[in-house]
Amino acid sequence: MDRFIPNREGIDLVSTFKLLDDETSPSVTPKKKKRDQYTPLDYQASESTHPRAGRGQVVTCSPAEEADRQYSLLLRNEIFGDTVPQRGPNHRDAVYKTRAPDPDQHMNLHRCDTPDTLETATYTSTPMTPHKNMFQYMSPRHVHLTGNAQAPTPKKTPRRGDPNMDPEAPIYNLSPIRLSSQQMLLAPRYKPRQVDSQPFRVLDAPDLADDYYLNLIDWGTDGCLAVGLGRSVYLWNAETQKVNKLCKLESGDTVTSVSWIQKGSHIAVGTNKGMVQIWDAARTRRLRTMTGHTGRVGSLAWNDHILSTGSRDKTIYHRDVRQPEQFLRKLSGHKQEICGLRWNAQDGQLASGGNDNKLVVWDKLEEKPLWEFTEHTAAVKAVAWSPHQRGLLASGGGTADRRILFHNTKTGELINEIDTGSQVCNLAWSKNSNEIVSTHGYSQNQIIIWKYPSMKQVCTLVGHTYRVLYLAMSPDGTTIVTGAGDETLRFWKAFQEKQQKGAGVGMDFDNVGMMGHGHIIR
Repeated sequence: MDRFIPNREGIDLVSTFKLLDDETSPSVTPKKKKRDQYTPLDYQASESTHPRAGRGQVVTCSPAEEADRQYSLLLRNEIFGDTVPQRGPNHRDAVYKTRAPDPDQHMNLHRCDTPDTLETATYTSTPMTPHKNMFQYMSPRHVHLTGNAQAPTPKKTPRRGDPNMDPEAPIYNLSPIRLSSQQMLLAPRYKPRQVDSQPFRVLDAPDLADDYYLNLIDWGTDGCLAVGLGRSVYLWNAETQKVNKLCKLESGDTVTSVSWIQKGSHIAVGTNKGMVQIWDAARTRRLRTMTGHTGRVGSLAWNDHILSTGSRDKTIYHRDVRQPEQFLRKLSGHKQEICGLRWNAQDGQLASGGNDNKLVVWDKLEEKPLWEFTEHTAAVKAVAWSPHQRGLLASGGGTADRRILFHNTKTGELINEIDTGSQVCNLAWSKNSNEIVSTHGYSQNQIIIWKYPSMKQVCTLVGHTYRVLYLAMSPDGTTIVTGAGDETLRFWKAFQEKQQKGAGVGMDFDNVGMMGHGHIIR
């Protein structure tokens, strides 16, 4: 032969083929890579889809970067096949993934593969001089007779002229790339959905209280958003974008909570003096005023015609708005103010969170609690029932806790928990997908969308400069509105639309553009 054929065995493949990244290669001076400019609607890659993503971290990846990563995987598969060197923790130890012997491998001895006998190899940064031939040509019959250990013994000696009946054989491949590369390209890939990082509407909300224990916004099924500002309650219509004043309390009193009934135009308003007013929003008429509490009413929850109210006086009242009595049951399971109430209409269970760090589950109208959970180490305001799994309850703790816990109320066991790193103010499950959104206070004031049950972050939304204390979801489940102590309401397109028809009342936001702070709810 008139040319030198290098031997792959013993050569430093990592240095020769530059398998290391430029940032980690010892022979290349680190350079700052210039990032491409792209729109805010970038792909949000999770830790399982992007090599730079760590635990609990969301890495923003442009389409160009994603294409480069796929090309790199394809190129490695074409060059090395199933024997790609895998970098170890120190980025210098390579371990070969060898494939099982193929009985028909003797038919393709002309192909160059890394020897299967090489399992581990430690490389240096300097290539080594080859010291033996790389290719060994031997007829299949001679290999069979000599019993060479490096070549697999065929089950049957092939006859010259026998047709190859394997449809996946390379001789039948009409593509310039091997079959495994074609399968990799044709395999379905998860495309992370796009979430706009900017709110599509911002409304000023003067006098929106910066109080962790209040619940001052709620979105009704008819498309009206109720907001409690100071002594007044305002209604913002999502279709007409008009604002109407529903009521104004007497001097010396303030609104501490608002809550729409599940179906209809009735809304409950809790006050600082312990009163609960029932209003007909369609007629702008107060129906009745209910008493009983001796402290402010900071939380409300409807279950059909039953209205449950939680107060600073440590009690919960079950009220039937059809009956003349002020309340049906009085619950005394907390030792401090009740700041979170949520009904699970499917199972008839009520969850209550208090400033005593307790999460209590009540069965129907029973006066004794069904479960008492004490894992939280701070006030529990954020409470949400999953619409996708019965008995699944999510709860969030305050500044000293910062965790989201998931309980199974059928068995009473703790399913999962995750440390969010900041105060959890609100939780809400998506109506259309198995995702949950959380709003936070100290110290990052962010909004996070999580994928359940993996609890990987889909995206993080920022914009509020104060604690994001209030959260409500549109009837169709696609839009969320958040309120904060910065006296603004921000509307986010957080979730996708439901595929089935007739799911909720649709909100037409397509023609709604970005609005500044000049538009005020008042």
